Amino acid sequence: MTKLKIVVISGLSGSGKSTAVKALEDLGYFCVDNLPVTLLPKFLEVCQLSSGGISRVSLVMDAREGDFLKEYSKTVKGLREEGYNIELLFFDASDEVILKRYSETRRRHPLAGSETAIDGISREREELSELRLIADRVVDTTALNVHQLRELVFQSYGDKSREGGLVVNLLSFGFSHGLPFNSDIVMDVRFLKNPYFVAEMKGLTGEDPKVIGYIMDSEESSLFMSKFLNLIKFLIPLYEKEGKAYLTIAVGCTGGRHRSVAIANETGKILEGGKHKVKVLHRDIGKT
Repeated sequence: MTKLKIVVISGLSGSGKSTAVKALEDLGYFCVDNLPVTLLPKFLEVCQLSSGGISRVSLVMDAREGDFLKEYSKTVKGLREEGYNIELLFFDASDEVILKRYSETRRRHPLAGSETAIDGISREREELSELRLIADRVVDTTALNVHQLRELVFQSYGDKSREGGLVVNLLSFGFSHGLPFNSDIVMDVRFLKNPYFVAEMKGLTGEDPKVIGYIMDSEESSLFMSKFLNLIKFLIPLYEKEGKAYLTIAVGCTGGRHRSVAIANETGKILEGGKHKVKVLHRDIGKT
């Protein structure tokens, strides 16, 4: 049984595959772009025999390579039967965002030919539709910038032994700006009273003492925090037991500026006293 860890990256052109494979390379993966699928078994055999101690590899494989879609399922099935640990990571994004990215980089879509970029995107989406269904993990990068995508890869594939155990990420967000797709736990705090409707607090954020006091000074808030923290403290050891390196807890309110920010910060302060590393991020605090 081989201990080689293989991550196959596929998906739509312009969805972030290049950024993801560079992040994996930074994490110590041996990375190859556009390897023909028929060469995958031989490539993995060479990796196994390498004296350089290759233990983790990542390969970008997609519709650019003619036989990929036809041969992928059969090839990977055979390799998994041999004991290889292969994960298919599929990247996707909306047509509008992919089109914008191609416009910004002034590159041609690889499947467009003499047609428009949107024609190429539509053709590629159709060709990859079945592959998307069998992917082990699908990542939609529509709402992510390059830095956020790199952070997601680091969180998902980083070696937790190098980090000193499970890392707890508390992420505040606004439902009006979309759900964070990479969350393990999502808590909706829109039931708490909203500072947005108080004139003197509307322009502030959940990091302001006035807003914090307004949100936290109620029986409902105190009871909620007690129950929420008990739930998190119950779940963290269970996630850690399953070998999870990062746990992302998303806390959402309407706009992501007031209630979710205050609750995420308060939760972070309490959890910081434990044995796990805690990071607090505010995705939408600067949005209107």
